[in-house]
Amino acid sequence: MRWSTGSGTIRPYRDYEDAAAMLSEEQKKFYDDQGYVLVPGLFSAEEAAAFRAEMHRIADNEGNSDATWDSVRGSGTTITHCHDVHFRSAMVTRLLTDPRLTEIAQDIIGPNVQLHHNKMFIKPPEKGSPFPMHQDYPYFPHRDHSMIAVILHFDDAPEEKGCLRVYPGTHKLGPLPAEGADHHASTETYPIEGATPLPAKAGDALFFHYLTVHGSGLNTSDEPRTTLLIQLRDPADVPLNDRHSSRGQGMMLAGVDPTAGAFKFAWEDEKAA
Repeated sequence: MRWSTGSGTIRPYRDYEDAAAMLSEEQKKFYDDQGYVLVPGLFSAEEAAAFRAEMHRIADNEGNSDATWDSVRGSGTTITHCHDVHFRSAMVTRLLTDPRLTEIAQDIIGPNVQLHHNKMFIKPPEKGSPFPMHQDYPYFPHRDHSMIAVILHFDDAPEEKGCLRVYPGTHKLGPLPAEGADHHASTETYPIEGATPLPAKAGDALFFHYLTVHGSGLNTSDEPRTTLLIQLRDPADVPLNDRHSSRGQGMMLAGVDPTAGAFKFAWEDEKAA
């Protein structure tokens, strides 16, 4: 069984006997050139439906948790979010180390893959907030720029649902000037209408570099758009500030942490702080 990505093919993990890398050389080159790669069918429709139900269960428990950005707030839109979702769901904890996910991350980052943070987003029907175009760099800059994002789609995300949009190749420009309290990219240089839409199906996964300029439009459809975003890095990469820390940050999802020193109990670190 194979799925076409438009730039090569990908096999589901269950077809693997040797646990080989999941991205073809063509797909790796596409990622290197464009700053993203869309992997269709990484999870089955049945798996995506189960994850979707879990995200909505968490949202129901959360209550109101609007994450609409300052620069688009006040227009009547809203978006539900939750950080550190693996602390709320064992299903998500297992998902973080699923080889179908981590092996692609290893293809991009290298053998050692570390969790930075994760968060779910649910864009409600007809009024799901957009995300202005931006790089992730201003929120959690790293010395070596190893950081990537993975968006897992748990229901279909056509353009009318506010799918992700990117400016291909912008990861090669380095950090760009950020504007406003939410650190978005220039709306003149990077209008959301000019970005490339990346519609996706339930079960698809989008991997992209944290320097790739990206954002998403308004959900004007009559259905929600449900996703889980996971930020990953090489553990040897050095954060340039301590902002955006999260629960479980530093958890190894593949490989080892070569920077880990002598073991200390967690409460010893707390005393030192």
